[in-house]
Amino acid sequence: MTYGKSNKTFDLIVTSLLISLVFVATFFINIRLPIAANGGLVHLGTGMLFIAAIMFGPKKGAIAGGVGMALFDLFSGWTLWAPFTLVARCVQGYIVGKIAWSGGRNGKSPIFNVIAIFVSVPFMLLGYYICERVIFGNWVAPLASIPGNLVQNAVGMLIAIPVCLALKKLPLFK
Repeated sequence: MTYGKSNKTFDLIVTSLLISLVFVATFFINIRLPIAANGGLVHLGTGMLFIAAIMFGPKKGAIAGGVGMALFDLFSGWTLWAPFTLVARCVQGYIVGKIAWSGGRNGKSPIFNVIAIFVSVPFMLLGYYICERVIFGNWVAPLASIPGNLVQNAVGMLIAIPVCLALKKLPLFK
């Protein structure tokens, strides 16, 4: 998307809308998994994080993913997780956007978009693993949440890649 670099108001509006979309996709479209003591959650917010990062780049992807999902944690009873979510999802959004937008691609290469998502997943897993290590006080309990996190990322990717392919064909995003 091209627009004047000095248009900070437009950037603020787009970023705010992306945060809102991540929050709504996480809050209203989720499934709690019956695994381990801490359970798990599969939601469409991850797909929206991927869409934001691929469509708008690393900064907006990081802010939208981190803030949107941290807000979900704050408003849904997962408050303890919010600071960890903020960091883990900011890092994930930044990585996806940075790789998808590398070399002037601007998120237009489906292959690099998939690579970007795959590269980001271990960082998200590590972020939540450390979080659960702190919360649960041991190194074994966090292993139980890895399958759910992998499913969440896979579902997000399966949604984001075709949506981004379709959006990139619109004149607004060319």
